[in-house]
Amino acid sequence: MEIITLVNKFLLEEELKIRIAKRIQNVPPYLFSEIDKKKNKLRAEGRDLIDFGIGDPDLPTPMFVVNAMKEFVEDPRNHRYPPYEGTFSFRKTVSEWFLKRFNVSLDPDNEVMALIGSKEGIAHIPFSFVDEGDYTLVPNPSYPVYNVATILAGGKPYFMPINEENNFLPEFDKIPVEILEKTKILFLNYPNNPTGAVANLEFFEKAVYFAKKYDFLICHDMAYSEMTYDNYISPSLLQINGAKEVSVEFHSLSKMFNMTGWRVGFVVGSSQAIKALGIIKTNIDSGLFVAIQQASEVALRDDSNFIAKMNNIYVRRRNLLVSGLQSLGSDIKPPKGSFYLWVKTPKEFDASSFTERLMLETNIVVTPGSGYGSEGNKYVRFAITVSEDRIKEAIERMKSKSIQF
Repeated sequence: MEIITLVNKFLLEEELKIRIAKRIQNVPPYLFSEIDKKKNKLRAEGRDLIDFGIGDPDLPTPMFVVNAMKEFVEDPRNHRYPPYEGTFSFRKTVSEWFLKRFNVSLDPDNEVMALIGSKEGIAHIPFSFVDEGDYTLVPNPSYPVYNVATILAGGKPYFMPINEENNFLPEFDKIPVEILEKTKILFLNYPNNPTGAVANLEFFEKAVYFAKKYDFLICHDMAYSEMTYDNYISPSLLQINGAKEVSVEFHSLSKMFNMTGWRVGFVVGSSQAIKALGIIKTNIDSGLFVAIQQASEVALRDDSNFIAKMNNIYVRRRNLLVSGLQSLGSDIKPPKGSFYLWVKTPKEFDASSFTERLMLETNIVVTPGSGYGSEGNKYVRFAITVSEDRIKEAIERMKSKSIQF
């Protein structure tokens, strides 16, 4: 009884301090969760926001996929644990889609693995390859997960500037040799988030050369592989001879078939890298719901030209927003990939202050480029995930407040 009294007294008088792991002390708050807090506050005030912020398609998942899912979810055989690496049927369908799309053969047993969204795989792969003090090569600007996953794995990100002068492609020749010798992973992402830039096979060939020379893995994020315009078709890194030995590519159905909430993706490429990633995954997650895999197979076998029809909508939105921003003084050019516009801020603003001005004065939400790296400090990102009517309204709102780029 006396001990209990002492413990209670301690709890009342002392504030218990839970020690947070050092590995997360240097991790910045996730960009979109912070933006969501601000949006929710403004909506609570009754503001009518036009949201160009997060890249979440406003178009629904196609009904042929939804209807297939309804059927598969009712099958009790799908209610049990799935195979960690994905069902063989899903992996085989992925390999067939990849052969048709990129003319690259994949072994579904060893060179394909299902993911709970491509973000999950990208975030986990540094734990398979990066030891304390190792480097990863991270584009600046880029999707924040590359940087954060490196830090969580105990590694050091080396930031490669990508900007308009180099067509938003990293310049490998400018990376110090001492960094390259300690590099374990190179992150690439084309079509690119946030810039909308695209890459060709010549660039990928150079990346593979450096990977082989310095013995590191290329992780190519191709979440936007099918979102391309103006007759541009994005190539796969794995089309390069020998790339499969040093590369993996992450794909997602999130943007391809408007399935962001379904959390389904896959990784393909180096069997050694996929096996290593599988060790992490089998100890952390229990695989992807089989019904979702089956519905995804239906999507990947689609012959209705759904993606082409969707891209036609995005092209119209892109052109409308580009012309509207140009009328306000922007020098933005139409991107050939992704569904983002990477727009320079007015000279007197940085990314954060201009984002704040748009939000407070016009109720328009964009993403500050600084959230993707220091090279984005004079840019904001617009996602064309709003209707044409709302794009027109956004341009009119900016004109009414005399905003000039």
